[in-house]
Amino acid sequence: MPEGASVPRFPEHFDGKHFYNPDAPQARGFLDVLRWKLSSRPQPSPDFIEDVRQSVPPQRVDGGEIHATLVNHSTVLIQQRGYNILTDPIWSERTSPVSWIGPRRKRKEGVAWEHLPGIDVVLISHNHYDHLDLPTLRRLVARGESKFVVPAGVARLLRSENIEPVHELNWGESLSVPGFDIHCVPALHFSGRGLRDHNQTLWCGYVIECQEQVVYFAGDTAFGPHFAQIRERFGSPRLAFLPIGAYEPRWFMSPVHMSPEEAVRAHQILAARTGVAIHHGTFQLADEGLDTPKARLRECAPGDSFLVLDNGQSVTLSE
Repeated sequence: MPEGASVPRFPEHFDGKHFYNPDAPQARGFLDVLRWKLSSRPQPSPDFIEDVRQSVPPQRVDGGEIHATLVNHSTVLIQQRGYNILTDPIWSERTSPVSWIGPRRKRKEGVAWEHLPGIDVVLISHNHYDHLDLPTLRRLVARGESKFVVPAGVARLLRSENIEPVHELNWGESLSVPGFDIHCVPALHFSGRGLRDHNQTLWCGYVIECQEQVVYFAGDTAFGPHFAQIRERFGSPRLAFLPIGAYEPRWFMSPVHMSPEEAVRAHQILAARTGVAIHHGTFQLADEGLDTPKARLRECAPGDSFLVLDNGQSVTLSE
């Protein structure tokens, strides 16, 4: 922001007991979940697709380049100035509290675990099982190298599993690490890992600032005014990771997940120089087919500034 400019405040989003989406629709309730499940007609997708060409990322990337690799789903390896950041990591077979039921992986991860470089910071956007995968986090802890950054209320779960050090942020709060500032920013979503913890923890996106270069990871979010707020506060991102999947049926999903068309609008509002689609292609979590979001984005995205990467593919951006 220009020196001397006032810092725009993010809206209130906590009522004393629960977090909520300010000035926006809330996630649908239990009866709507039943209605969706009873009426759902998901597009068919193969049980498993053997088309991933796994890659081996560099151990570190020096200089001003940004090297980003889509591992799978919302897991992205961001490498810049010798620092490695990993978002919402999941290497598990299912997105579930148990290993024998729940949405199952339909594509393998784009980076094999043994080829994952040392991770300095892990960013967790919220506590849903496809974004906060405890088995993967335990494997990262065993390496002994990572700091974990989570939204408000989530640190308690990680500490109960001896996943530390963990730093908890609310919207508008920041954490400084060598060479970087990590900012917690709004998203429109919801939280919960069981029947009794609905919206008791926060959800968020993250802005990573490094020497005036801005990288934005949106996490899970619906379309809303927060994209303009983030651009106003931090400027246009050099790179933005935006979710495009789990959007059908719209009557149920629109308060919490963007469609590909809405992701394009968000990309334009942010004025991001480069966008990368996330939250697609690995787990089928809603009624659209596994690769329908990718196809729709390619139809509606203007130009070549909004990229659709396959698991294991990367993009390198210069300063």
